[in-house]
Amino acid sequence: MTETDVAATGVAGLDDILGGGLTPHRLYLLEGMPGSGKTTLAFQFLLEGVRRGESVLYVTLSETAEEIRAVASSHGWDIDGIAIRELVPSEQSLEPGEQYTVFHPSEVELSETTKKILDDVDKLKPARIVFDSLSELRLLAGNPLRYRRQILALKQFFAGRRCSVILLDDLTAAEHDLQVQSIAHGALLLEHTMPAFGPPRRRLSVTKFRGREFRAGYHDYQIRRGGLEVYPRLVAAEHRQQSSRERLESGLAGLDNLIGGGLERGTSTLVQGAAGTGKSTISAMFCARAAERGERSALFIFDESANTLFSRLDGLGIPLRKHVESGVVKVQPVDPAELSPGELVHAIRAAVRGHGAKIVVIDSLNG
Repeated sequence: MTETDVAATGVAGLDDILGGGLTPHRLYLLEGMPGSGKTTLAFQFLLEGVRRGESVLYVTLSETAEEIRAVASSHGWDIDGIAIRELVPSEQSLEPGEQYTVFHPSEVELSETTKKILDDVDKLKPARIVFDSLSELRLLAGNPLRYRRQILALKQFFAGRRCSVILLDDLTAAEHDLQVQSIAHGALLLEHTMPAFGPPRRRLSVTKFRGREFRAGYHDYQIRRGGLEVYPRLVAAEHRQQSSRERLESGLAGLDNLIGGGLERGTSTLVQGAAGTGKSTISAMFCARAAERGERSALFIFDESANTLFSRLDGLGIPLRKHVESGVVKVQPVDPAELSPGELVHAIRAAVRGHGAKIVVIDSLNG
């Protein structure tokens, strides 16, 4: 792998944000509170390495190998290709005879832990390594100076062996420590909040990424079976295109004449009116007319169910149901309490790029 290549993370949305992936053979920091998905993302990174035929290593200092495999099983992953090194203190360490009396524990335990890690790296020669988590190394170091020196030494060690390293930090320290951020080549922050109603809302941001362009800001994501789904923030300036100025008819002659022959392709139209004035019906007419021309459409409906919409349109003689069943028109009900803004934008982009929709209806802006 050359320096111009990238190390894909195994998460398509994150790779898009990072401009293709991580710069290989560098050290990265992945921060997030417990439950934010750090371990899940780390395993996706390692599984991508396995898929590419690379040797990979997962070093756990806080969870047992059995717990790690249970997490992988919950996602349906086969992790046989991942070497797992468990450095959790054994139950014998609780015995009185195992307690240190002359030396401080940090003087012995950190050296032993570091030696085990380095021995594994020399033996396996992994291209990708994950450390879970830094909070344990921080405690073993005993003081900030020793902790920083240890991280610097590890960085130099792995750089000489051309490893891509991700360090996980669960932010459980009393104060947010920026020492590793200053050392790392890049840093990602995973956040999750609990709104007053609905499921947790999760978002990530790239707080640092040396020498590479990336999409800054917050990006929503979800943890599903199979891993993280990241929804990159939509930047309008990246998608400007010339419009053909073609007119799209609704099929209702009076309305088309009123608006100059139809809606201009590539534009946005706001249909306003009180409840019952026909806003949804007009939108459905444009979609049904487009379907007759062989063009695809997508409707995202907040205020009524798909069955209610179809029944009402059937009574008006608008054959939207037929076009949905044929796959030309896509109707997606949206529950705003369950869907994040980023996930909705991602669904709309998928309808345009994947489904090929030429008309997109959002009904309504209140949702």
